[in-house]
Amino acid sequence: MTLTVGQVLGFAAVMAVGALSPGPDFAIVVRHSVSGRAHGMATATGIAAGVFVWAVTAATGLAALLAASTVAFTVVKAAGAAYLAWLGVRAIVAASRDAGSLRVAGGRGDLSLLAAFRQGLLCNVFNPKAAVFFVALMPQFLHADAAPAAAVLLALVAATVALLWFFTVANLVAAMRRLLDRPPVRRAIDAVTGVALIGLGIRLVATRN
Repeated sequence: MTLTVGQVLGFAAVMAVGALSPGPDFAIVVRHSVSGRAHGMATATGIAAGVFVWAVTAATGLAALLAASTVAFTVVKAAGAAYLAWLGVRAIVAASRDAGSLRVAGGRGDLSLLAAFRQGLLCNVFNPKAAVFFVALMPQFLHADAAPAAAVLLALVAATVALLWFFTVANLVAAMRRLLDRPPVRRAIDAVTGVALIGLGIRLVATRN
């Protein structure tokens, strides 16, 4: 069974609502975009890649197995919470430094585009809530007898929607870089982002399957 244009557009609309919801993805895109447009867009690309991975995983049924397995879900949840907490601590450490020491090894100033991409990717891959989201969403648009191409198409749509939204965020933040790149503002962004990421990590680990 093939997908109709209406189904694809409806799926894209639901994905847009999901992408607009605040979360760790938004936080890290904003933080890296202050360092430059390229870093923000690299992070956005990593997020989109993570969305694609979860969409394909859900379409193949693997995400459903994860969501149904208490042990597997807990492991991914713990890994995700630890990763968010680690990113949060790094952001807070960066915020605690003075203006002349922001470019520390491994800090934001030295963050490579590959590292920015990796952070965006791992924020999604280590998020079991994404598994639950796609497990609930995909069957609404993808029938059991659907061709593999239909699953790939929806996964591409999901990734594209996420990419467009976070590209927009990255470019908007980068456009305000002259204001946001001032040391006091950068430290404030780091501090707020760090607290938010740690809070999201705690919230994630408290989530029940």
